[in-house]
Amino acid sequence: MTFVFDAYGTLFDVDGAAREAAKTDPALKESWAALSADWRRKQLEYSWMRAITGDHADFWQVTADALDWAAERHGVGATQAAHLLDLYRALPAYPEVAAMLDRLRNAGAATAIFSNGAPEMLRDAVNAAGLDGRLDALLSVETAGRFKPAAEAYRVVTDHFGCGPGDVTFVSSNGWDIYGAAHFGFDTVWVNRARLPVDRLPHRPGRIIPDLTELS
Repeated sequence: MTFVFDAYGTLFDVDGAAREAAKTDPALKESWAALSADWRRKQLEYSWMRAITGDHADFWQVTADALDWAAERHGVGATQAAHLLDLYRALPAYPEVAAMLDRLRNAGAATAIFSNGAPEMLRDAVNAAGLDGRLDALLSVETAGRFKPAAEAYRVVTDHFGCGPGDVTFVSSNGWDIYGAAHFGFDTVWVNRARLPVDRLPHRPGRIIPDLTELS
């Protein structure tokens, strides 16, 4: 069994940077949630637009550009923005992640991350969350030079493991990512933390779970 996980929003809480910054910055007390939502939305939009046009930049650049937009909208200064970027490298894992990975590995499964994140971003996040040693591989779209949901991005996984798409269970909290992975041929599990409707697209999720405690 091979379980492959998206990183941001699936294993790591993307609101964690802004939430943490707001603890010590009164100016963010009321606006951190809206700032974080705009930051994430632009991060995804920029990755999709770059995937469509072929104008690739790594995910750290995309993340910084998205924050630059969100910071201007919410009146966040350069020093605050720099602090937010630093915090993004150490996003907290969801509380059930470590136990879930241990459970899968004890059952004999291989576990890996496959993410839009740049390799150094993924290493930093995994180390900060104490997940080092619980994953067999940290795979990035940088190997393909194109963001998900492009098919050549998902091929990074099958090339690494030397397997077919049907041998991989791909787990993501992002509906668009589940669509792309299912289109590629992966078995898919959508972690629907926000209890959202299923996207009106072909290739629906194979399974839907509310969080990672139910993954098996």
